[in-house]
Amino acid sequence: MQFGQRVRQIRCARQLTQRELAEQLGVSISYISKVENETLHFGDYPSAKFIHKLSEQLEADEDELLLLADKVPDDLRRRIREHPEVFRLVATLDDGSLDSLAKELSGEERPRRHRTTS
Repeated sequence: MQFGQRVRQIRCARQLTQRELAEQLGVSISYISKVENETLHFGDYPSAKFIHKLSEQLEADEDELLLLADKVPDDLRRRIREHPEVFRLVATLDDGSLDSLAKELSGEERPRRHRTTS
């Protein structure tokens, strides 16, 4: 999914018009329209600060919107800088291995430990 599509999806789910969202953010309706239709020029693309405000107004996941806008959230950027080798390894994983790692890290489908009696 593209950034603009997701913004439109969330805005519509919150039953906001482009005009209402624009007023809440202090931008023009045409800017919101361009964001949603992915017709912004490079220099006009939303900043991390704007995406923060947008996520607050839409009650949306800021990290999701940042990543869809090809911006790395600050906390993730910091962790990458602290452990670049780990992220290089993760980047080489195929989808199945990445899914397995995510399940393991989130605690899903962990193998059960059997207690042995001696």
